[in-house]
Amino acid sequence: MKKLYLELSSLEHMGTTIWFEGVPSNSKEVTEELSVTEENSYMRDYIFNEGVLTELHFDKIKKTNL
Repeated sequence: MKKLYLELSSLEHMGTTIWFEGVPSNSKEVTEELSVTEENSYMRDYIFNEGVLTELHFDKIKKTNL
């Protein structure tokens, strides 16, 4: 998880905001949440504005029974 924290922290320092489940968050909180909730899968959603990464969202992938 240290690699994830370093990646997210670097993005934050470049001005990218980080969101977790629709709520503004930060690199430390997201890393902690993902390390605790290993049974869930999360999708990254990259938001660009004029070619610049401005937001990174982590949203839980909801499993459906087929």
